[in-house]
Amino acid sequence: MATQTELPREYHPRANLLAGRVIAVTGANDDLGRAAAHAFARHGATLVLIGGTARHLEKVYDELVASGAPKPAAVPLELAEGSPAQFEELAVVLSGEFDRLDGLLHAAFEPGLLAPLELYDADTWARVLQVNLSARFLLTRALLPLLRRSEDASVIFTSADVGRQARAYWGAFAAAAFGNEALMQTLAAELANNTAVRVNSLDPGPTRGFLRSRFYPGEDASSLPRLEDLMPAFLYLIGPDSRGLNGQTLSAQR
Repeated sequence: MATQTELPREYHPRANLLAGRVIAVTGANDDLGRAAAHAFARHGATLVLIGGTARHLEKVYDELVASGAPKPAAVPLELAEGSPAQFEELAVVLSGEFDRLDGLLHAAFEPGLLAPLELYDADTWARVLQVNLSARFLLTRALLPLLRRSEDASVIFTSADVGRQARAYWGAFAAAAFGNEALMQTLAAELANNTAVRVNSLDPGPTRGFLRSRFYPGEDASSLPRLEDLMPAFLYLIGPDSRGLNGQTLSAQR
């Protein structure tokens, strides 16, 4: 069973923490994924940017190149519509570009809507579970051979508090978040004794950004931390300083 572990307080990642590492980030064209991509690149990682909107993905790509970071790879992929074959094709493409993957951050989210289950739209339900759960399974499964080639690979399932304690009206988002915790724990247990791949979940907590504003439109966002303020937690978990940490449910704001 996974346990709640606290991340190091006042963690200060060294400048070259991720030098030489190849890390894939989903949702790289959106709030959390974009912030993580920039943070990882600043610490030396070569990024594989995965997102559904090519134009926005290209913008992040250009930002990273302009910053002097290692040249990233950009892979437009609509997670809501991706078939198992498309995820396998992505893995083949990346295998031709890189000899391994050292990290995978699942940062893409589909927020869905707040509504009682008896009124929840079935199409929205299916889309939320596809993006927030099924696509994560399919992508992780497809990329596992590349992750296994690393001497120290980290997979992060970005989570949410409603995936650990459900609340009314969170519907498909909560169901998918709970599924992510189960997926993380299962994968962590399966990989623990025969690979160098570690798997954990990380809840960023309330932050300024699209997802939060979607559910709390009247909230004063200035009272919340910026996504950039939480990047030390993601850097710690994706990098070598957290080696040995596996199957844990973690929170960035503790």
